[in-house]
Amino acid sequence: MTTAFPLLAAVRYGKDDAIDALLEAVVRDLQARGARVAGYVQRESDTGAGCCPTTHLEDVTSGVRHVISQPLGAGARGCRLDPQALAALCGELQARLAGGVDLLVLNRFGKGESQGHGFRVAIERAMLDGVPVLTAVHDTYLPAWLDFAGDYAASLAPSRAEVDAWARAALRRTEEPA
Repeated sequence: MTTAFPLLAAVRYGKDDAIDALLEAVVRDLQARGARVAGYVQRESDTGAGCCPTTHLEDVTSGVRHVISQPLGAGARGCRLDPQALAALCGELQARLAGGVDLLVLNRFGKGESQGHGFRVAIERAMLDGVPVLTAVHDTYLPAWLDFAGDYAASLAPSRAEVDAWARAALRRTEEPA
């Protein structure tokens, strides 16, 4: 029995892995080769107020940055993610998918996605349209990722060579006639 090539992949990463830089490097390389890549990479900026950094998602196509964290204050505990901001970006992303893209890259499969929110709908839409999806998943959310993706996804090491190889193979698969 031959297993189909997975058009869904997650880079598993830990605390010391520079996952944002890795995803951005892959995106920029693919764009330089002419691939139509949509999605977001994550950026952090220090507020200088003794608080947690502000989290931005940068659109890989336009470079526009969107704040997705809430300023909860220095003593706050728990998730700073702004689910409404993420939902708005997901809607914009689905519209972009409808316009045609070669690859969708998302900064994380995290808390929102593990609860059925965040970019989960955009991932599902891309998969239904045959668009390869590359994301990253921290070990914290690995069980939720496996429940969501099952056998339909590749698990990648945080290695530039491994992620590049998957992305190029995924793009070749989508270019092949049905």
